Amino acid sequence: MVKKVSYRVFLGSLVATAGLSAGMMYVYMDNQAEQTQVTTESQGELSKVQALYELLQTSYYQKVDTTALIDGALKGMTDSLDDPYTTYLEKSDAEDLSQSLADSFEGIGATLTLVDGVPQIAQAPIKGSPAEEGGLQAGDFILSVDGKSTSGQTLTEVVSSIRGKKGTDVVLVLQRDTEQYTATLTRDTIPMTTVTSSIDTENPTIGKLVVSTFAEKTASEFKEAIIALRKQGATQFVIDLRQNPGGLLDQVEQMASMFLKDQAVILQLEDRSGTSEKVVASSELDEGFKVTEPSVVLVDKGSASASEIFAGAVSESADVPLVGTKTFGKGTVQTISQYSDGSEVKLTIKKWLTPKKEWIHEKGITPNYEVDYPAYVYATPLPTDIEMALGLESSNVKSLNTYLAGLGYKTSGDKYTEETQAAVKDIQKKKQLTVTGIVDKKTAEAISQAAADQLKTNDDMMNKAIDVLKKE
Repeated sequence: MVKKVSYRVFLGSLVATAGLSAGMMYVYMDNQAEQTQVTTESQGELSKVQALYELLQTSYYQKVDTTALIDGALKGMTDSLDDPYTTYLEKSDAEDLSQSLADSFEGIGATLTLVDGVPQIAQAPIKGSPAEEGGLQAGDFILSVDGKSTSGQTLTEVVSSIRGKKGTDVVLVLQRDTEQYTATLTRDTIPMTTVTSSIDTENPTIGKLVVSTFAEKTASEFKEAIIALRKQGATQFVIDLRQNPGGLLDQVEQMASMFLKDQAVILQLEDRSGTSEKVVASSELDEGFKVTEPSVVLVDKGSASASEIFAGAVSESADVPLVGTKTFGKGTVQTISQYSDGSEVKLTIKKWLTPKKEWIHEKGITPNYEVDYPAYVYATPLPTDIEMALGLESSNVKSLNTYLAGLGYKTSGDKYTEETQAAVKDIQKKKQLTVTGIVDKKTAEAISQAAADQLKTNDDMMNKAIDVLKKE
């Protein structure tokens, strides 16, 4: 028997959790639990399944695990829908999801799913997490954990091997497109504060808010941050939704309502019959708290689901400019139903549409001002377990040259040329390393850190957003 859960089901991110997919978004379930009864017609349609179940129990040449049979049948049904957002979670996987919803947790800050039997980073890692700082990106496949191949392992087994105590290391071999790389990550405590804010150092009237996910308290955290920034002198805002994978529908509705006039459309929901329902801004959602100051929203390909709802709402219903790259493209909404044994089913129940009835699924939202990251952001991380020197030709050297070019050196291609060597020597000198022209572990780490520092101090997307605000 299945029952609907009578509590909020949170965002599909936060930890290496089995069975989750990119940009998940969940709705607030009804307060009263409801039981779904199996009809006589359904029992008739399932007679074939029942017959096979009994046949395997009585005639298979070895004793079978009946729980595994049932779990396999349920997984088969959800997998047959070819919808990555509708999945069956065994009890252990459902518990993993629940554990990931604490105020904080220890791990690497990445979410996994299983694609053709191989664990994959399902969505952008949490900002500031070991996974993000280690260069992991959505779409990377995990080939091994601490030297053990992930081939043939269940997602739960992979997740268990990645998890561990704060301060301990885990070594992952990953594949991005056709290139492999190794990442050594130090596990850490991942806090669940979802909104951080600051005043721009060069523009004291511009407040910046980074929203990492849409969790249970995001709307209230956002409101508190706006109030605090106003007290510090902010009269304009940049809302940064880059790498925000989504979350709770009610939270994004509340936050979007703050920027819209009452009765302006936030989004539209459409069910399987084509019946649509408008969700509009109101004092019931925002408690009368409005943000009327000029604002800009930052998005990128990691902005998914609830992030896209917010971006679409403020763009189409409040003329708030969007800056960055095209968003992920997740246009469906999920709920969770729970079995009495603790296992769960995540189920896609509706499409969501922008105020102008655009379905952005698998298309994304194109910002008003398109600004991309430097090329090295998309390159594979530099290896620290091998050395690179003059004359070498490889995909690792190609990544090296991409990093160096981003730092202002004239390098390109996949060959370690004299130009590459000169650039490496210059960095070694600036970082007070032994000047050899050879990229060893310390040099690779120095180059990676220099690129990360440059990205923080010269954020082209943020700079564009501030330019747009100055013209408001």
